[in-house]
Amino acid sequence: MNVVALPQIPTTPASPELLAALHALLGDKGLLTAPEDMRPFLTDWRGQLTGTAAAVARPASTEDVAGLVRLCAAAGVAIVPQGGNTGLMGGATPYAHHAGIVVSMGRMNRIIAVDPMGYTMTVESGCILQTLQELASSHDRLLPLSLGAQGSCTIGGNLSTNAGGAQVLHYGNTRSFVLGVEVVLPSGEIWDGLKALKKDNTGYDLKHLFIGAEGTLGIITKAVIKIWPKPKDVATAWICITDPQAAVQLLSEAHIASENAVTSCELMNRTNLAGVFRHVPGTIDPLPTGPSEYYLLMEWSSALPKDGAMAARMEEFLADAMERGLVLDAVIAQNVSQARAFWHIRESHAEAGRHDGPGTSYDISVASSRIPAFIDDASAAVRAVLPDIRPAPMGHMGDGNLHFNFKAPIGMTNEAWRQYKQAVTRAVNDMLRDYGGSISAEHGIGSEKLGELAHYADPVKMATMRAIKRALDPQNLMNPGKIFEV
Repeated sequence: MNVVALPQIPTTPASPELLAALHALLGDKGLLTAPEDMRPFLTDWRGQLTGTAAAVARPASTEDVAGLVRLCAAAGVAIVPQGGNTGLMGGATPYAHHAGIVVSMGRMNRIIAVDPMGYTMTVESGCILQTLQELASSHDRLLPLSLGAQGSCTIGGNLSTNAGGAQVLHYGNTRSFVLGVEVVLPSGEIWDGLKALKKDNTGYDLKHLFIGAEGTLGIITKAVIKIWPKPKDVATAWICITDPQAAVQLLSEAHIASENAVTSCELMNRTNLAGVFRHVPGTIDPLPTGPSEYYLLMEWSSALPKDGAMAARMEEFLADAMERGLVLDAVIAQNVSQARAFWHIRESHAEAGRHDGPGTSYDISVASSRIPAFIDDASAAVRAVLPDIRPAPMGHMGDGNLHFNFKAPIGMTNEAWRQYKQAVTRAVNDMLRDYGGSISAEHGIGSEKLGELAHYADPVKMATMRAIKRALDPQNLMNPGKIFEV
């Protein structure tokens, strides 16, 4: 496929006339230009990337978004859409010499409709994920998307990155529970695809173009989200296992033993856990005696109130697995507070990692049954680059998504570590290529993985994506410099 290259990243600055027009459209609350007001929107959550912008627009309605996009399109000024600014790949951070506008969707946080009978919610894209989780719960329903950043990430950002989380193996990722979206296109036109239909076979399913597109094809302004029955009987276990192969077998058997009720299965590594217990206040090791290298956090749940039947079934299952040597030790949460404590440990890995010295993490996926072999082979390949490196794989075991962490050798400085990082990345990603895996399972590409995507992706796929981008955004104004190298 021959596709004309995308235009270069626009450098046209936002003129005083454009800023005045945006102010007239959005008002004092809707346009920030003072450096101290813009600062939180220009740096990523990790504090590693900082960009620039002429202004931060904060629209309050779809019409506001459409109006500002039309103004920017007419002026040839680039736009960086932003949700809760919790991404890890720089997708919502303006580049270093960005002269355009950041569009923060936080003011568009209205609940449009909740339909418990039809199991849907219709919401604006700036709604905080945790707010929507609590809203669903208040109607005896479940929004299963669960992330460490759920208290600050927005549903629009979740859609734009096709967020995953801890319950993908049972409910699917974000793409699988979006019924409809409303989107402002790069032209400023509004596409109203806001339908609560489970069947609509009228040509291309356009919503899937924008889910996972990281704001490069338009700005999602509203969405219809599927919800599920709220679990009534939940069993959560912290399990000490022998190795990742035991984890694969245990999960395979758990699907049958639970009657297909496994909702989460998280693999954890002792190196990462030690960092959590060291750096995150209030975290306590659930199994402090006889530590192993690998652990699982497994959860089973049912929408039927069974008075603890799920925990009893899990206990029987784990006891049998222990007799067969798959499980070394285990504890089942006795109440909701203890279950939340288990999950707090799991969700604190990213926070702890920021305090635990040089290292890097790869958001990768392979077929779940091949995870043990991949861990062995990729670790060996990386040790060939740096013998004393400390592999610490962990992540969503059930759906094949590992956050493949590597800690620098003890005592190594950041400066020394940087000399090895590219070779480590190449070793991991070459192994992923050989395993038919993905270099980004749930975090997206953003600006951080541009080169890796260009290096490993199928050329026909890249050409097709560029053709779509060029067709919808011929000026390359919508989040330029993300996903595509230009």
